[in-house]
Amino acid sequence: MSQIDYFTEANSVEAVNARMGVQTDPRLREIMASLIRHLHGFVKEVGLTQAEWEAAIDFLTRTGQMCDDKRQEFILLSDTLGVSMLVDAIQHRRPAGATENTVFGPFHVNGAPELPMGASISLDGKGEACRYQGRVLDLEGSPVEGVRIDVWSDNSDGFYDVQQPDEQPKWNNRGVFITGADGCYDFIGIKPVPYPIPDDGPVGKMLASLGRHPWRPAHMHFMLKHPDYERIVTHTFVAGDAYLASDAVFGVKDSLIVDYREVLDTHVKWKANFDFVMVKK
Repeated sequence: MSQIDYFTEANSVEAVNARMGVQTDPRLREIMASLIRHLHGFVKEVGLTQAEWEAAIDFLTRTGQMCDDKRQEFILLSDTLGVSMLVDAIQHRRPAGATENTVFGPFHVNGAPELPMGASISLDGKGEACRYQGRVLDLEGSPVEGVRIDVWSDNSDGFYDVQQPDEQPKWNNRGVFITGADGCYDFIGIKPVPYPIPDDGPVGKMLASLGRHPWRPAHMHFMLKHPDYERIVTHTFVAGDAYLASDAVFGVKDSLIVDYREVLDTHVKWKANFDFVMVKK
């Protein structure tokens, strides 16, 4: 009879990974084997105690219990640990000059109305009006026609319409615009304000325990789609915002920070210009 290598502290990784069946999908085998190596290595490195393990199980249980069709606490956990941004960075490595991606965020809604260029997405009339303008270009600097630009932002109190369905009009600060032959876009929104991510659950308590705040710097969301180009999911951030260097979800990139210029205009108080550069598929 062959010698059986039962589970020990020393051979824990090998013992667990050896249980995978021969028919296991190769990519799943690779991911799970690495996960086991790193997870067991972490437990051994910190000398995790039984009480700490139980606290971790309780934390994950409460995280799952916070999830419903309007809130995904596990995504919030991924965001605040920098995992969401890391996965995004790995999946969207682009050449120099191309617009950088950042986190999608939990507040996008499909089906926002398509509007003509120059239209306003602010339906409640609150906040400081801002004109958003710029071009969509390819890497050679040529305009890209037919780009679907989906935009959304918080209101002047730092809430998205889906967070306040009884207070804000549906589609408030949301809209879709299609570029013409010149590749230009132009719409009126509001100058966004900083806001805290939901911090009344286990992720918020984790941040407080780590001495971290839950705030995101002010930003406007953009999603650009075209059948011939890679999709862009990104934000533009307000220059000078107090939370740029400490965004709770690590979404800020230097190339996405925009100067909001105060203007003397009867219709808007601010202007924000930003050119997007897309990469062909």
